[in-house]
Amino acid sequence: MAVSVRLNDGFVKDAAVRAEAANRSIPKQIEYMAMVGQISIDNPDLSYEFINESLLAKAEMEKGVMTKYERRTKRK
Repeated sequence: MAVSVRLNDGFVKDAAVRAEAANRSIPKQIEYMAMVGQISIDNPDLSYEFINESLLAKAEMEKGVMTKYERRTKRK
C-alpha cells in the first residue's frame, strides 16, 4: 500500500546522500532505514553490523547466491 508522508528536509537530504552511496533510490533508502530501525527496536541487543550482515545473508539466500560450508579443521 502506497502512502504519502511529509518528511523533514534534513532527513531526506541525509537519506539522499546514503542512497547514492548505497546505489539505491531515495524511497528505497528510506524503506531500508525504516526496516533497520524496526529491527533495532525489536532487538535492541543487536548491532547495526549484525543486522546489515543478516539482511545481506538473507538476500543472498533468496537469490541462490550461496556456497556450501566446508569445515577447514578436523573435529576433536
